[in-house]
Amino acid sequence: MSDDRLNWLHLLENIRFTKIREREYAGIIRQSAPGLEAEYANLLRSWEPVLGQTEYNATQWAGALLYSPEAAGISPAQAQAGISQLAQEARQQSEAFIGQLTAMRAYHPAVQASPAASELIRYISGASQPGQTPGFAAYSGNGQPAPGSTSFRHDTGSPAAQQEEQQLAHIHAPVAHPQPEAAPSTAPVPIGKHTLPPLPYAYNALEPHIDEKTMRIHHDKHHQSYVDGLNNAENKLAEARRSGDFSLVKHWERELAFNGAGHYLHTLFWNIMAPNAGGPPTGLAAEQIRADFGSFDAFKKQFSEAADKVEGGGWAIWVWSPRSQRTEILTAEKHQNLSQWDVVPLLALDVWEHAYYLKHQNKRPDYIKDWWNVVNWKHVNERLAAARQLKWQPY
Repeated sequence: MSDDRLNWLHLLENIRFTKIREREYAGIIRQSAPGLEAEYANLLRSWEPVLGQTEYNATQWAGALLYSPEAAGISPAQAQAGISQLAQEARQQSEAFIGQLTAMRAYHPAVQASPAASELIRYISGASQPGQTPGFAAYSGNGQPAPGSTSFRHDTGSPAAQQEEQQLAHIHAPVAHPQPEAAPSTAPVPIGKHTLPPLPYAYNALEPHIDEKTMRIHHDKHHQSYVDGLNNAENKLAEARRSGDFSLVKHWERELAFNGAGHYLHTLFWNIMAPNAGGPPTGLAAEQIRADFGSFDAFKKQFSEAADKVEGGGWAIWVWSPRSQRTEILTAEKHQNLSQWDVVPLLALDVWEHAYYLKHQNKRPDYIKDWWNVVNWKHVNERLAAARQLKWQPY
């Protein structure tokens, strides 16, 4: 996939994410300010389908790029023009949406009387404004890429941009050396102090099955965003406990679940892969798979099919169930939806598009097939041995 198409996909992913959040914010503000006059409540309600349509359009364009615009009868020039127009519309929407929210916070008594609504609007104004949204700042007012813009980032003069540049500078640095896994610490992670774990091998160590560029972006950018989101949610919930104000608890609990699951699953994901690995399992994992699935081939087929059928972004996960005292294969949409509790993940496969579209484009089954060549059964065995110590009364 060309760098241009990769940049478009990054932009579309950012647009989709921003519109999902803005739509959610509109609903939460309505709920947080019950005294809001019908005119203003309806104004917020009217935003929801508009934002949803932009999210849908970004999803459609992403699908066209993954399946090749030419196959859909779209020339590269048409794709560039269409996505440029969508980015411009998304930016204008965000500006208008934030402008209306800011005015409501400044002038509307019902919003001013609700600390939760007022605080959320203040937060949204920082988190959702176009200059703070990767992708939007790369566009000039006419909807075309700004001169000299080769990637979709913040404006380089802002503090947020400088911070992002520092975070992402090492994406193009020389290949890192493998780092041995440290002994687990027994100290708890302080609230809001989660950190990005280092890769236990070099960025290019999983070639040719998973490419170096994907590993750099996936680990350094995507995983870091979940760490940041988790820390932010933990700090906001700690603030709520101190103040006794839980009016935004629904929002921050969602953020905690999404980003926390994203952080923990990615941390597992890096460790269950290794260079010169793959092949059939040995030891405890082999015994457990035979007992629960009949054979490794049967297990591999079910796991691969489950991963391929995940809708949108998500995971396939092999887990130990202390209650049933056996293993199961589960899937999760996003990181945490439509899955199961009271289980211990053993093996996890990330099937979000950002995990494979550089090398495999829209061919998720090919990515899944390649992934089996890097499964680190040694680490899976270690997790299974520890997990099997947990056993509850079966029902």
